[in-house]
Amino acid sequence: MRSNLMKLGLEKYPHRSLFKAMGLTDKEIDQPIIGVANSFNEFIPGHIHLDKITRAVKAGVRLAGGTPLEFGVIGVCDGLAMHHQGMKYSLPSRELIADSIEIMATAHPVDGLVLVCNCDKIIPGMLMAALRLNIPAILISGGPMLAGRFQGEDVDLITVFEGVGAVKAGKMGEDDLKALAECACPGCGSCAGMFTANSMNCLSEALGMALPGNGTIPAVHAARFRLAKKAGMKIMDLVNRQILPRDIATLEAFINAMAVDMALGCSTNTVLHVPAIAREAGIDLSLDLFNKISNRTPHLCSMSPGGRHHLEDLDQAGGVPAVLKTLMDGGLVSGAPMTATGRTVAENLAPVEVLDPEVIRPLSDPYHSQGGIAILRGNLAPEGAVVKQSAVDEKMLVNEGRARVFGSEEEATQAILGGRIKAGDIVVIRYEGPKGGPGMREMLTPTSAIAGMGLDKEVALLTDGRFSGGTRGAAIGHISPEAAEGGPIALVKEGDRIKIDIPGKTLTLMVPEAELAQRKAAWEAPEPKIKHGYAGRYSHVVSSGSKGAVCE
Repeated sequence: MRSNLMKLGLEKYPHRSLFKAMGLTDKEIDQPIIGVANSFNEFIPGHIHLDKITRAVKAGVRLAGGTPLEFGVIGVCDGLAMHHQGMKYSLPSRELIADSIEIMATAHPVDGLVLVCNCDKIIPGMLMAALRLNIPAILISGGPMLAGRFQGEDVDLITVFEGVGAVKAGKMGEDDLKALAECACPGCGSCAGMFTANSMNCLSEALGMALPGNGTIPAVHAARFRLAKKAGMKIMDLVNRQILPRDIATLEAFINAMAVDMALGCSTNTVLHVPAIAREAGIDLSLDLFNKISNRTPHLCSMSPGGRHHLEDLDQAGGVPAVLKTLMDGGLVSGAPMTATGRTVAENLAPVEVLDPEVIRPLSDPYHSQGGIAILRGNLAPEGAVVKQSAVDEKMLVNEGRARVFGSEEEATQAILGGRIKAGDIVVIRYEGPKGGPGMREMLTPTSAIAGMGLDKEVALLTDGRFSGGTRGAAIGHISPEAAEGGPIALVKEGDRIKIDIPGKTLTLMVPEAELAQRKAAWEAPEPKIKHGYAGRYSHVVSSGSKGAVCE
């Protein structure tokens, strides 16, 4: 056992004494020791109940003959961090999470890890740590929030964000917005649509690093706590059989997860997180591979924010296993990879069937013929840009307009809510990339303002920053190289014409190359927005968004 490094032999009696100081018996010390990484905190609705999930995990570990030892992990609520300085620290927290778990599990050599998480950066950060350490590990999430109800309709957090724009446009009264805010988020769990948190929880399951049901069982259902106990028991099986994360998360498994990503219409943030996770296993997932998989994988589930279904609907329809089964039967995913159940994908899916063909459509009748995400390239994004094409109105798929250029999210939001953005405009927000932000802030506030004001079918938004999984409309992010590195987005001027062709996968700044060369020669790098502390250090070592915004 790996934990013997701190408990076996004459020279380890002092170590055993320290364990006994915490009340452990010799039997508990001699059993496999399982680290339980708990990201509970009182800032995040998706995490507020993780103390209870963690207790269930530890009960499962003990039932299977192990000794669970819990430690804490930080987490940022993207909703609370949105549209202020705090969002600059959200994506960078992913690296801290991975690093801190690496430190804890190496300084105290555990035999296995259970990763208890929810929400945007915490899930990928934990998976990065698991693949870096490559010791038996399993992920269990706190599960999704139920949708709220307002005036007879299902609603969620994004409905509230878009309500701000609706009030500004005179389409909703502030009293209605206040009432909506009361009921849109009815309880604990990760926000109810196919936003980044739920996207990553579903992909963790598709990758094989979490048990079936991890992505969709609602946070408030007893089944969620039973699943947590099963995860605690299952880690002991993985330890005994020495099934390691890199045995599960192979290239074939990542391709499976990317296909599920396309079928579900997941968040554009998966294009940052999935390559970053794969990189820890020594696997290179290029942006071109995302397009290749998107081109061959139909979009089968119409989930909020692009559609009307929520995670509870997907769960009742059969969840991620039913999506995988549909894809596997069509030859679009492999049944061969090993999973955290200790069985292969095909073995897991043998009894599975789709229970609601409207929520999970058959391959013969998809919502869209291609997957939810597209990678665009062109002279404005030589290294690529990303869009959730399943959430773009059909008439905005090919679009040309005049650039309205802003140097920050706040400036753009003020212009949008102030009525200065008109139909046909293309809003360009730059110097918000991984280095320039720093931290690659999400642009949910401006995109929600555009949608809430009824402009999402007429106005596009481009940025070297990124978007919340709750963003809908012609919102194109991760434009690389970013402005702070002198990328072409830094050279755009007010009034330039820009052409967007999502089916053609192109993004073009309609300015002659000679003119762009002159602008490039005159460009000067701006002063860093943050020069000290963690964000200052992060800006010096973070890679391009096209490479997953990893620290190199």
